[in-house]
Amino acid sequence: MIIKSSTTLRNDYLTISNLAHQKEEPIYITKNGEGDLVVMSIDAFEKREELIRLKAKLDAAEESRLSGDKTVSLDDARQRLQEKYSNV
Repeated sequence: MIIKSSTTLRNDYLTISNLAHQKEEPIYITKNGEGDLVVMSIDAFEKREELIRLKAKLDAAEESRLSGDKTVSLDDARQRLQEKYSNV
């Protein structure tokens, strides 16, 4: 976990920016010793958002499977994909 003060952010933005890009993880910013903000690079944020969207899709699929909705076997899915993309 990377923790920096708001003073560091204010006085040395470039260092915080470089750190965010190098580490690709959130940087926790404190104000008066208390947690205040989290900053991260746009690339790291977009990757994180994509993972969240993927997890939501996987959760929805699992919920659907558990509720008894019709599923497709792996072999059937492969065959469907081969049929779909062999004509492209």
